[in-house]
Amino acid sequence: MKPFRLSRRALLRGAGGVAIALPWLEVMGVPKPARAQPMAAQRFVSVYTPGGTVLEKWRPTGSETAPVLSPILVPLEPIKNKLLVLDGLDLKSAVGEQHQAGIIALLTGTIQTSANRNYAAGPSIDQLIASRFMKPRKSLEMAVRWATGKAHGLLSPMNCVNFENAAGFKPIPPRLDPVQIWNDLFKVGGSSTDMDAAARLERKKSVLDFLDKRYAALSQRLGAEDRAKLEQHLTKIRDIERALEETAMPTARCQPPMLVDTSDYNPLTGLNSTDDGSARDTSTDAAIPKVGKLMMDMLVMALACDMTAVGTFQWSDTEAKHTFPWLGLKEHHHFYQHDGGFKPVECEKIYTWYSQMHLYLLQAMDAVDMGGHSLLDESVVFFGTELQEPPSHQKANMPLLLAGGGGGLRAGRWLKYDHLSHNNLLVSLLNLFGDTRTMLGKPEHCTGPLSNLT
Repeated sequence: MKPFRLSRRALLRGAGGVAIALPWLEVMGVPKPARAQPMAAQRFVSVYTPGGTVLEKWRPTGSETAPVLSPILVPLEPIKNKLLVLDGLDLKSAVGEQHQAGIIALLTGTIQTSANRNYAAGPSIDQLIASRFMKPRKSLEMAVRWATGKAHGLLSPMNCVNFENAAGFKPIPPRLDPVQIWNDLFKVGGSSTDMDAAARLERKKSVLDFLDKRYAALSQRLGAEDRAKLEQHLTKIRDIERALEETAMPTARCQPPMLVDTSDYNPLTGLNSTDDGSARDTSTDAAIPKVGKLMMDMLVMALACDMTAVGTFQWSDTEAKHTFPWLGLKEHHHFYQHDGGFKPVECEKIYTWYSQMHLYLLQAMDAVDMGGHSLLDESVVFFGTELQEPPSHQKANMPLLLAGGGGGLRAGRWLKYDHLSHNNLLVSLLNLFGDTRTMLGKPEHCTGPLSNLT
């Protein structure tokens, strides 16, 4: 009898056109990996803050394993053991307009290209990572006080950080309305819309049940080792079903965050913006802290409920032409960067407040028990910006942070590099999620993954 073989590209096809990829099995006749890899990270979050930093107030002191956090980073002291400060990486792929090229390169590692309407020349890593997971939502993108100034509330190379993992690499706009996001993620009721959603949920579950039977039939033709691998893969499929159930039914871990009153916040106020930032919306600006916290709460719960494995949060855009009334700053951020001459004291105050918000997010993730470890422990959180020095737009020595423990990330350290390209970091982040590539973007902007993140 001819021995049973499967193609490496074999798919298990279920009802409704659903096709699920199989893991590597012995019957595929492909050599095993040379050595076992650590467990891949399970969640990815990227957080964008505009306008770089005041480097001498951001850079830590001390040693690699005993860093002393700087004035800007000191709010993160309570979570320092799960924080990784990256120093000396250059945003070498930021080729193009001063601010635009920086935000475009941040997650893509590509230059700004006229061939794609001055957007990116490749996908952002959040979308590459999202493609590795099977979740009800591929990814979740949110922003607060976005598309200010010259963007006039619209998608633009000045404000886009996410790009599709498909031909054309289309820009992905963030969601802006906190109430709409909350209703979309967490509202459960008796309306016809909810009934339709419940019907779709049951259909998805029935498809998974059908695939279950296909897996059972296939496993009877496999050896013991392949059966074990198939069972592990089936568990991942079942995680989808659990996530679908938890989306509709709260559990101890999956609880909708409180929907605070955001009636004083206009998510579309950017449509009324002016190029120089002279148009003010003081009510919306004053609401930025509470809206930002609500959005971070929703992101954390979307991850904890297995609605998605990937999220991006933007604290504005590269112009950031909004005010900070809770900090006593009446001018917009771009004014303090260089429009009004570089104001390091005011910029330091803004960047320190962002560190306080970073702490809020990380502690919220660390408080979610995933069964013996926290949500933060199985995640990788990346904090970045589009440039380093506000007045000159210099992009060397970028102020970048990582947090969490996903993929074996070894936090609690301050890593110093000698002007390596940040593309090397992007490749390393992909590796933490099981992606084995060693290059991203143009070769001149990437020499391979960093060696000491894990």
